[in-house]
Amino acid sequence: MQVGVNKHSHRELHQIIRDAAHAIKKARREGPTALQEISDSTDGDPFRVLIATILSHRTKDPVTALASSRLFAKYPKPTQLAKADTRTIGRLIKPVGFYNTKARTVKRVARIILEKYNGKVPDDMDELLELPSVGRKTANCVLVYGFKRPAIPVDTHVHRIFNRLGVVKTKTPDETEQELTRVVDQEDWLPLNEVFVKFGQLICRPIGPKCPVCPLNDRCQWYQEKTLGKSAKF
Repeated sequence: MQVGVNKHSHRELHQIIRDAAHAIKKARREGPTALQEISDSTDGDPFRVLIATILSHRTKDPVTALASSRLFAKYPKPTQLAKADTRTIGRLIKPVGFYNTKARTVKRVARIILEKYNGKVPDDMDELLELPSVGRKTANCVLVYGFKRPAIPVDTHVHRIFNRLGVVKTKTPDETEQELTRVVDQEDWLPLNEVFVKFGQLICRPIGPKCPVCPLNDRCQWYQEKTLGKSAKF
């Protein structure tokens, strides 16, 4: 495990999050992330957030949003999804990545929620992690978008951006989550994922990042090294 020493204060990290949020404010309003859209439209239904997050694995947001919409229009509750035909589920969620596998998974998850938790998604990290295809990112998404509880879901965007900034020096999203929960004030946890997923889609992209117009470039270790002609490792 490789973890860097954070040199940013809570105030500096708060300003980074605030500046990133301001830069994509209009984009967030006009085109929220798939999970934020589901959370807003269902008043934070934990079950829909859970299923949508499973569908989102290796799938772009617009595809996830449409697939989730089709699925929940036909099977809005665990009772209905648990009894659904797997082939029908697959047709509804196609073309999300691995849609046949995910069709079986979400039906199984719905059945477990129904039988073990009386139809209510657990709000405990350990219990969430026992569900099929649920890792820390998915569990944290359920806590944030479904239950509005402070947590930091770390996907590839969050992991990439905070390593580029130099806030963390980590190899995996789980390591990044561990470091961010240590150095970021808990008051900033709830918006962090949604802000930096959108920021990573529009500005700090994995390929062709828009560094010259990025409001964080004056605080970005990766950009400063790049402009000085040094090789960046991330």
